[in-house]
Amino acid sequence: MSFLVIGECVADIVRDPGAADVVHPGGSPANVAYGLARLGRDATLLTQLADDPAGRLIAGHLTDAGVRLAVGGVPARTPSAVVSLDGRGQASYAFDIAWTLTAGEPPATPRPVRHVHLGSIAAVTEPGAATVLALAGRLRPTATVSYDPNVRPALMGGHDTAVERVERCVALADLVKASDEDLAWLYPGETPEAVAARWLALGPSVVLVTRGGSGSLAVTRDHTVAAGAPAVAVVDTVGAGDSFLSAVLDALADRDRAGLAALGADALAGVLARAGAAAAVTVSRSGARPPDREELEAALAAR
Repeated sequence: MSFLVIGECVADIVRDPGAADVVHPGGSPANVAYGLARLGRDATLLTQLADDPAGRLIAGHLTDAGVRLAVGGVPARTPSAVVSLDGRGQASYAFDIAWTLTAGEPPATPRPVRHVHLGSIAAVTEPGAATVLALAGRLRPTATVSYDPNVRPALMGGHDTAVERVERCVALADLVKASDEDLAWLYPGETPEAVAARWLALGPSVVLVTRGGSGSLAVTRDHTVAAGAPAVAVVDTVGAGDSFLSAVLDALADRDRAGLAALGADALAGVLARAGAAAAVTVSRSGARPPDREELEAALAAR
């Protein structure tokens, strides 16, 4: 199965009190592509990278894991984010990002694309977002689609506009993953279950909500399944949600659109357990470093 991930790469400049800055390859879609490749999946990332030190660092990081890169335009500089960590390893972000992906044909892949993932900044930031949605729409007749809003309020404009853009992406997707923080910003005062129901009415078959140390939630039209989070010493939370989603997509790789709609409670519980284990490995070490398949299986066996 071939995955096409569309979205930004970002140089994460991690700033930890009392320590020197460290630059890590990042960007939510890039992290998802990297996580899929680490799990042995055929992943192509359609993105934008400058020919600068950060761009070369990110490109090497991705290709070393087996990600194929398709570059849709070269920006003046590679996007960056200053990631500030608090005493608990929780991350906050300040961005220097532009997204100008231009229209074009889907990148060549060794096998037909069977799943398209889009998300984060690239799915809602113009002028490139229109290209992202148009490409996903063209591929949708023969591929399933996932979406992660990965909300960054500073980059999303006015709240009402941001919600409209997010819901446009939700309507295109078969599976949506979001954090409880995403939902709290998009729909203040609504429970995750209420937002999941709202989104399911727009078209997806599965909505997943990550809740940090409180675990995760899977909601379909027939089932609501909750899972706890594995106990782990947190180094930082950078890339945890992306690692979670990579493991979800890996676990569901054999499911077509009808198969996603037919997921039962036991299958959903298994997916959450697997994804939670992947996220736990990622937060146990610095940066967005998801597990490979051997590490993931070991983490699951140790539970």
